[in-house]
Amino acid sequence: MDKIIMSVKREDLMSYIDNLLEPSQFKDYCPNGLQVEGKEVIGKLVSGVTASQLLIDAAIAEQADAILVHHGFFWKGEDSCITKIKKKRIKALLDHDISLIAYHLPLDAHPLLGNNAQLAERLGVEVLSGLEPGNPRSIGNIGRFQRTYTAEQLAEHIGSILGREPLLICGGEHKIKTIGWCTGGAQGYIDKAVGLGVDAYISGEISEPTVHSARENGIHYFAAGHHATERYGVQALGEALALHFGIEHHYIEIDNPV
Repeated sequence: MDKIIMSVKREDLMSYIDNLLEPSQFKDYCPNGLQVEGKEVIGKLVSGVTASQLLIDAAIAEQADAILVHHGFFWKGEDSCITKIKKKRIKALLDHDISLIAYHLPLDAHPLLGNNAQLAERLGVEVLSGLEPGNPRSIGNIGRFQRTYTAEQLAEHIGSILGREPLLICGGEHKIKTIGWCTGGAQGYIDKAVGLGVDAYISGEISEPTVHSARENGIHYFAAGHHATERYGVQALGEALALHFGIEHHYIEIDNPV
């Protein structure tokens, strides 16, 4: 029997997500929630990592009612004028009456659906606490593997799961049992991981100082890709919304090597 596709009022969908992710509890670099208003009723939801033109075009082709992303619009410090690529993106959404829904830090931090939780599940990491112990909304976690890895073995494991070879900076000859991680551009959190005494740290990106910090602090560092480490939160949230409301959901992968 074919699945019956339902629909949900946009305001009810937003209320549900806000209650789930609690965006008001985070100090973020962008607005979380409804960024561009589209149809009042949503039956088909498309998700993706970033609200790029390619994702918007794909959502239009899918005849989506709304797009759910991790990286939306209106970032702190950027030019606020609606010109050039920003105008083109927003015009496409408005012309097709598609809502843009974006959640940044709240989606990183959620203990079940968040980017960090979802990455841990895929890598086989047992979550022990946050990178900020005692903070229930810590961005990033520490945990442990069931087995012990060499740095090279863990790099191979990460690459096999994410489909992208990570950049490995060795911090010594020691093996890896405990791990800290924070998806995306959180290479600066390596100091938090060092302070908690873990064997290695994973994030998405790397900066020049990160290399020296890893080597001098004796911690292995894996830069596994901003996009690659943050593909899973929007998928998990989109599937949870589809299950709860009976709406249609499709994740669209827009390749990004960074």
